[in-house]
Amino acid sequence: MKTKKIEKNLLSYYLTINKLNENFSTMKDTQILAVFCAFDDFFKDFHQDIQKYSLENGQPKRQRRSSLSTSEVMTIIVLFHMSGYRCFKHFYLNYVCKDLRGYFPNVVSYNRMVELQGKAAFPLALFVKMYRMGKCSGISFIDSTPIQVCHNRRIHQHRVFEGLA
Repeated sequence: MKTKKIEKNLLSYYLTINKLNENFSTMKDTQILAVFCAFDDFFKDFHQDIQKYSLENGQPKRQRRSSLSTSEVMTIIVLFHMSGYRCFKHFYLNYVCKDLRGYFPNVVSYNRMVELQGKAAFPLALFVKMYRMGKCSGISFIDSTPIQVCHNRRIHQHRVFEGLA
């Protein structure tokens, strides 16, 4: 009886995953290009501004060129969040490196991709803040869960948030 229930759960899980993958694969043609173009246009302007306002202290910096552009890294990060995958490593190795080779012909190793994510974090956050944040409707939700900073016996000795909390 238990094995039939487990088989039924596995079958429903498998069908759900296949349905998710079908929905994601139909979305990819138009949305991958749209997301990449938006990031690429933004990053060209961003990179010029950064170069214009950056300070150089006379020493040439070694900047390793990557085969993946920052726009491509940002696109892969956004696609991961849109995909339904829970683990970025599985998404990158099993989906990007195999199925999206046509979109990203110069994929790098997983370890290098993790390094590139750190470099793409600031431009991605700036892009989201500048162009993709919604306007506040006046209704906001605040989490009022207390954060336990120290043990209750040491509350009076703790002075980090003194006057604030």
